Amino acid sequence: MNKHTDYEKEILESYENDEWISTSDIESDKKKYSQIARNTILKNKRINIRISEKDLTKLKSKSVEEGLPYQTLISSILHKYLSGKLIEQR
Repeated sequence: MNKHTDYEKEILESYENDEWISTSDIESDKKKYSQIARNTILKNKRINIRISEKDLTKLKSKSVEEGLPYQTLISSILHKYLSGKLIEQR
């Protein structure tokens, strides 16, 4: 019985196909990515915005689908937009 998810299988296949590249400075990379992770989860500012009731209802509905609080979804959308990772679907 195979207990790997599709995602895990994809990672394993990538590794087995020698698609991974070793880092030359593991300690520097660990510090860099640790700082990125800390900055990503750091939420030390509060803002107030006004949006339409219709948009808020849609946001809350999407947040239920995603399984997270709607404020977290909004924060995630803003973060993805600002980091250039928000992809528009057409």
